[in-house]
Amino acid sequence: MTSQITTECPADPNEPVIELNGITKTYQMGSVEVRALDGVSTVFQKGDFWAIMGPSGSGKSTMLNVLGCLDRPTTGTYILDGRDVSNMNDDQLSLIRLRRVGFIFQSFNLIPQLTVQRNIELPLYYLDWSVKESRKRARELADMVGLGDRLNHRPTELSGGQRQRVAVARALANDPAVILADEPTGNLDTPTGKQIMALLEDLNTQGKTIVMVTHESHVAAYAGKHLHMLDGKISATEDHS
Repeated sequence: MTSQITTECPADPNEPVIELNGITKTYQMGSVEVRALDGVSTVFQKGDFWAIMGPSGSGKSTMLNVLGCLDRPTTGTYILDGRDVSNMNDDQLSLIRLRRVGFIFQSFNLIPQLTVQRNIELPLYYLDWSVKESRKRARELADMVGLGDRLNHRPTELSGGQRQRVAVARALANDPAVILADEPTGNLDTPTGKQIMALLEDLNTQGKTIVMVTHESHVAAYAGKHLHMLDGKISATEDHS
């Protein structure tokens, strides 16, 4: 499928969407303290496409959880789209996730009882959009990802690639400041994975900021910038843009 994805997201290359300063995240495992993130500081500019890479246990999943406001840092400062979210409470973080972050998961995380349209609309329901506007937005996004003829299908009636397209459309519903993708091709065959990555690449070309965790170098190649993690620290960054 080839389609032009258009979003209203002009990117200012000088404006950061994410700023991390001295971020640590520790967990208590019995009597042992595990430091999953150890003094991470970096900046992601608007319009960037980053791939976070590293071996198992390097801290990349914890990093994504902090970036997505699914977890609070133990110490340090996290500025997301101009707001300090480091010390927000759970309710505040929920609102930030709903309004400013779009998630794409390896396992799709669609609700099986809902149609494609209702899955895409779901964030808008929690944002109190009208039924009319939600339906219009869902139809537009379904068309964007090539699923305009599947609005009334349920996830079990779709292929893996189609499910991931629904997840991409849902992630765009709230026009987020950043899209976070966790191994977005992990459950897909190679040709379908390439289609999904081409879709993300197209979105980035239109100005969307994307941060993706992957362990596959051919998937990371779609991202213009690479961040390598080891033992909870940033070991290297690379600019391929």
